[in-house]
Amino acid sequence: MTGLEVGSVVATGAYRIDRDALVRYAGASGDFNPIHYRDDVATSVGLPGVLAHGMLTMGLAVQPVVDRFGTAAIRDVQVRFTRPVPVPPEGDVELTVEAKVARIDEQAGEARIDLTARVAGATVLGRAQAVVALDPGA
Repeated sequence: MTGLEVGSVVATGAYRIDRDALVRYAGASGDFNPIHYRDDVATSVGLPGVLAHGMLTMGLAVQPVVDRFGTAAIRDVQVRFTRPVPVPPEGDVELTVEAKVARIDEQAGEARIDLTARVAGATVLGRAQAVVALDPGA
């Protein structure tokens, strides 16, 4: 894999999350915690309302890296969940993602890609990063 430079943006993405997406994700993941579909439960525990699943948010955040480098190149993904993603009863929220090269380690044959994931301008994941192989076939 050539052409990577530290500081360069290598991928971006924008994803709409609505209540239907939460239902589909709950069914696929088996995570039926009511904070992901019932406003009354979410607010009763001090949340602003129904929240997107953290793992859904993480999966969407890494998707531009998967699209750019391919599944076989992904060596590691890490995130810290720092801000909830409220999803309104009607309409949706947009998660935007920017993937930027943070480090290239030629000796290890890897690059670290830092991810910035935002909803309404607020960063929702901290220390979000993916490590990709420079030569996924090796």
